[in-house]
Amino acid sequence: MPAIQQAFQQLFSSAVEAKALTFQPTRPEFEGDVTINVFPFLKASKLGPEQTATAIGEHLKANVAIVDRFNVIKGFLNIVIADRYWTDFLVEAGSRDILQLEPTGKKVMVEYASPNTNKPLHLGHMRNIFLGHSVSRILQSAGNEVVKVQVINDRGIHICKSMVAWQNFGNGEMPESSGLKGDKLVGKYYVEFDKAYKGEVEVLVNSGKTKEVAEKEAPILREAQAMLLKWEANDPEVRALWQKMNGWVYDGFNATYARMGVEFDKLYYESQTYVLGKNDVLDGLKKGVFYDKDGAVWVDNTKEGLDEKVLLRRDGTSVYMTQDIGTAIKRFEEFPGLSKLIYTVGNEQDYHFKVLFIILKKLGFPWASELFHLSYGMVDLPSGKMKSREGTVVDADDLMEEMVNEARTTGEQLSKLDDITEAEKSRLFEQIGMAALKYFLLKVDPKKRMLFDPAASIDLQGHTGPFIQYTYARIKSLLGKAGRSEDQTIRPSDNVAADDGLLTEERTVIKLLHQFPAVLHESATHLDPSSTANHTYELVKAYNSFYQVVPVLKEEDAAKRDFRVGLSAAVAKATKKAMWCLGMEVPERM
Repeated sequence: MPAIQQAFQQLFSSAVEAKALTFQPTRPEFEGDVTINVFPFLKASKLGPEQTATAIGEHLKANVAIVDRFNVIKGFLNIVIADRYWTDFLVEAGSRDILQLEPTGKKVMVEYASPNTNKPLHLGHMRNIFLGHSVSRILQSAGNEVVKVQVINDRGIHICKSMVAWQNFGNGEMPESSGLKGDKLVGKYYVEFDKAYKGEVEVLVNSGKTKEVAEKEAPILREAQAMLLKWEANDPEVRALWQKMNGWVYDGFNATYARMGVEFDKLYYESQTYVLGKNDVLDGLKKGVFYDKDGAVWVDNTKEGLDEKVLLRRDGTSVYMTQDIGTAIKRFEEFPGLSKLIYTVGNEQDYHFKVLFIILKKLGFPWASELFHLSYGMVDLPSGKMKSREGTVVDADDLMEEMVNEARTTGEQLSKLDDITEAEKSRLFEQIGMAALKYFLLKVDPKKRMLFDPAASIDLQGHTGPFIQYTYARIKSLLGKAGRSEDQTIRPSDNVAADDGLLTEERTVIKLLHQFPAVLHESATHLDPSSTANHTYELVKAYNSFYQVVPVLKEEDAAKRDFRVGLSAAVAKATKKAMWCLGMEVPERM
């Protein structure tokens, strides 16, 4: 950057701010590593675009050692960086983790998962969980201190529905007696409630009531509503049942989380947080931030292009917004120095978070501008939309098991694992199946709605997690034959290979490695793991092209052989760390 600024000063007697200079990778059809668009600077140069670009290129070639040559295509200056720069980068990168950026001194909280305790986790939860967990790791690698939290939605009418159905139809069924995980057992009775409710509504409609009245008067719904009132009144029997059934669910969730490989630093429970926020809203009322209307407390966001929102009802009870206000305040009190709070929640809640952030700003909290809603699109299936009440969701445990079984089937068909134990095979298939699932969900921009295709996700030759794992295992095999580890990348003595010039395939791989820190920074800045996921795929795809063309271990020139082995080690090291950022493991062999 300083060299370009110096060129402008000397050539055109004009100062150019660094932020005005933009570099981009040279398009594949042209020779070059980086490209500069000179059109914005024609006024300063007082020359045509090609003359301006040529003048800058000649100046850089004469004065900057790493500029090997250049070419001009219309108003675009394509610069070829000298091979020595790339090999020097590899030597320098070999002494550190290029995917661990400098500490920022910032503490960031990421909320994800946040399930209801009336059903097991499903495919929709998986996108949330893998997204939040990956963002946490990416932020950590980008130099931040990260706090991972979840809110467990353990109260409300939906919880009481499962409880009522279990009381009415369960006959004392327990996880131990049923053979079901606790969350699946509770989810079973949530579905049973819906079936019973629909049956009662139909009976009432047939008796002459309107559907609207029938839906309100169904006995089992009224039973659930009565149970909720008892729960709120701390009825000991209801609370005991609630604790027992929630305990079943927590055991089930924990088993699912363990298989997913995710964890949390702090758990919040809605049964504790739902009382938060009332005093904060009342304080806002006193300060004139909110207003009273018929005994209820409201906020007016019409100036912000939104609408009016009730925060406390006339009877003094709160709404979801109220407790979210209180929970946010509590978090910043509990974690001093917290600089950012990220909510990983589906895009159906976009409006809710817009309102929440505006309210917290109106209340005068300086950190309110650092709140972020990591919004993501829903996951669809070839069979259509999932519905929890009807029991048509894709269960997370079942899907993980399906993916691991698919990995086993594919692996056994390849017949390359006869020399390892069954336990080692099981571990390998677990790694492959989970990577297939996670990568497929993470490679798509979070904002986009997506279709999950289990068969495509496991393809060893496709744009998949298993393909990346396969490349890593291939490199590990190569390194083993060369007597080198992935931590033994390019050494200063290997740098002599650059004297003969890099092959196109070598340059491509090195450039992708060189771009990785910037890609990681971009992923951390935009909270988007897909950038890291797709760049990892491009890296291993380029390495495979290199591997097919260049006989690494058969190279007779010892210096070139050592260089290429070191390059392979650098790819393995970066791939392993990138996959860690995405929440995936890489096996030593496949």
